[in-house]
Amino acid sequence: MPADELRDEAQAAMGRAGARRAGRAGRAGASTADQGGSAGEHWGLDRDIVEQLTRAVEPARRERIEQRLSEAVQAFQAERFADAARILKPLADQAPGVAAIRELYGLTLYRLGRWRSAIRELEAFETLTASTEQHPVLADCHRALGHWVTVDELWEELRRAAPSPELLTEGRIVTAGALADRGDLRTAIGMLEEGFRYPRSPKIHHLRRVYALADLYERAGDLARSRELFGRIQRDAPDFADVEDRVRALR
Repeated sequence: MPADELRDEAQAAMGRAGARRAGRAGRAGASTADQGGSAGEHWGLDRDIVEQLTRAVEPARRERIEQRLSEAVQAFQAERFADAARILKPLADQAPGVAAIRELYGLTLYRLGRWRSAIRELEAFETLTASTEQHPVLADCHRALGHWVTVDELWEELRRAAPSPELLTEGRIVTAGALADRGDLRTAIGMLEEGFRYPRSPKIHHLRRVYALADLYERAGDLARSRELFGRIQRDAPDFADVEDRVRALR
């Protein structure tokens, strides 16, 4: 994954709780962070995370945990996933009710291919937040383990939640991939084609969907269609993934 996507993913994990809080009407009083800030803000953490840590951890240990969490974010962004996991494991043990820690730890374990452990952390995040934000990642973990029924269930939950187009696309790609893993390429292709037209100015989630579709067409033996779709991506985003190599291989 490109570095900018990893940065965005880590920042989203750190900021998601704050965004949820901002959508609520009113607050019952000033928080510790509102009363002049804290070490957590110094480490670049979202205020809501600082407040969660304030509730979960005694003051004597809180600043150290905030510092270590900031270091874990930096390690994740730098693709030093083993370092991030080493930092995050004790933090998750010490503050199991802090959703952002469980989420980032789950994403880190996912990057390391530790599917079962990632599932545990991301399910904890889901329980704490009632959020479907990480359903595509959860589904991909279950896909890696061959848990096809669970993949389908997570897709249905995500679809019913009517999330952003970007998140829905990620879930669709994972579910289609699981169908292809089972040998059902026709249904997988149909799932990615359903209701989709290539836009005039494609965004990243459009390109990801078309890339996955082109890959499935190649696996199904329809090289002309695969070549056409990879060619569209190359025209609009020549630096996207390994699209130039894919086009060259299909000539």
